[in-house]
Amino acid sequence: MWRDLLPLGRHPRSGGYRRYAWTGADAECRAWFAAQAGLRGLRLDVDRNGNQWAWLGDPADGDAVVTGSHLDSVPDGGAFDGPLGVVSAFAALDELRRRGTPLGRPLGIVNFGDEEGARFGLACVGSRLTAGQLTRAQAHRLTDGDGITLPRAMEAAGHDPDALGADPERLARIGAFVELHVEQGRALDLSGDRVGIASAIWPHGRWRFDFRGEANHAGTTRLADRRDPMLPYAETVLAARREAELAGALATFGKIAVEPNGVNAIPSLVRGWLDSRAADRTSLDTVVAAVEKAARDHAAAHGVDLDVVRESHTPVVDFDHALRDELARILRRDRDHSPAPSRIPVLGTGAGHDAGILSASIPTAMLFVRNPTGVSHSPAEYAAEDDCLAGVTALADVLEGLVYR
Repeated sequence: MWRDLLPLGRHPRSGGYRRYAWTGADAECRAWFAAQAGLRGLRLDVDRNGNQWAWLGDPADGDAVVTGSHLDSVPDGGAFDGPLGVVSAFAALDELRRRGTPLGRPLGIVNFGDEEGARFGLACVGSRLTAGQLTRAQAHRLTDGDGITLPRAMEAAGHDPDALGADPERLARIGAFVELHVEQGRALDLSGDRVGIASAIWPHGRWRFDFRGEANHAGTTRLADRRDPMLPYAETVLAARREAELAGALATFGKIAVEPNGVNAIPSLVRGWLDSRAADRTSLDTVVAAVEKAARDHAAAHGVDLDVVRESHTPVVDFDHALRDELARILRRDRDHSPAPSRIPVLGTGAGHDAGILSASIPTAMLFVRNPTGVSHSPAEYAAEDDCLAGVTALADVLEGLVYR
């Protein structure tokens, strides 16, 4: 499965993945998912929001257990973020069938659409729509960098954008969702563990800073006469780093758009996107407020106008304690053959996930697989094969404990 999936959407020069929502690469990944479901005799279901579901048993029976993740990527992303969870889900099902334990609850495998938000600027679109955290009207206003709206992109891919919306009936049939994911950090590598359990997702969000100055000639305009928006933007980037360090948080300006974007032209507009994350809401609010204040002070000093727009925000997510404890109990039971209970590492994360979005609607939990370098959202993202196989075993044990009982 991994070998067949690897070439899809891979850029020949960067070696990274460009699997953006509702593109040709996305269609190839969806076809791969459908083929894997077909090989196993699973019933394929594409919901109103474009998410793919593969079912063993009838979900209408209720109390289903679902696993999976996503197949799309950030620009020039790695191979493991998302796909490891989907591949591992199919592999765990294969392992459960090999063990031959009777089915007790319906089992589903899901591929959520547009988790990364690389094309339309909002993460977890598929799961947000399903959970009612994104309305149809809001989704219809999403636009990519080429001016193509989400509805137009969906129609071109053969999906009806007018069907978008909350899907409470589907969620009501799900008793638990467990997402396996490569760790985006080095906690497991430092502790020497192959697999861990997620405790919570930090609150996080995205803010757009629009610095508006005056375009002019780079070679003839005196420095004193300039209203250059690049200067307050640059000072704001430094302020973000400083404020994050003071709060023990994270703040990143990772995307920028410049107009008119000429080498010999002073910009009229510099638009930068801030991604900020912290262990708690107070720390996050403190960082963002401090960055915005610094931006406004620097903009005023340079005669530049500033607009700040919050594009998304996700509050802290505490995964379902009962489900998390059940995962720990199952993994201790299946791995420990000594009198003393084995330690199952539990760790938080600053990265957002579909499991976090769904946590407000259904019990959710996550398993992390060791990442030896901690690198993610990069072609250098990596997990060793032995660790990936350990993740499959752990997921199979968890599913067996939840489904086959």
